[in-house]
Amino acid sequence: MDDHAADEHAVDEHAVDDHAKGRIISDAPLSRPVPVSLRFDADRSPETVRFGFPGDIEWSFPRTLLETGLRTPTRRGDIGVWPCGRVQTVVEFHTADGVAVVQFDTSALLRFLRHTYAASTSLTTH
Repeated sequence: MDDHAADEHAVDEHAVDDHAKGRIISDAPLSRPVPVSLRFDADRSPETVRFGFPGDIEWSFPRTLLETGLRTPTRRGDIGVWPCGRVQTVVEFHTADGVAVVQFDTSALLRFLRHTYAASTSLTTH
């Protein structure tokens, strides 16, 4: 491995870019699946997670909001997170145009959080 490749890896271990399938919940009879990028960058903003949606839409919010919302309903500003049954979590995004409600498998969000903890830990151990 050359030095340049080692440097790129060192930067990458502090960032997380996971992918999950969310389901847009609406009053339509069927929910629509949507790909979501789950991002975290310990160097740039160690307390913030970012959810990216198609159309270059991105929401940033505190990682603690996501952590708490997996266990109990919580809200901060325009974003709410709450458990939905035993295996689903709902994230609600408010805008001037309305509300988007997206349901995720809780396991995907827990996996993402584990990856963010690992990225944070690698930042403090280097």
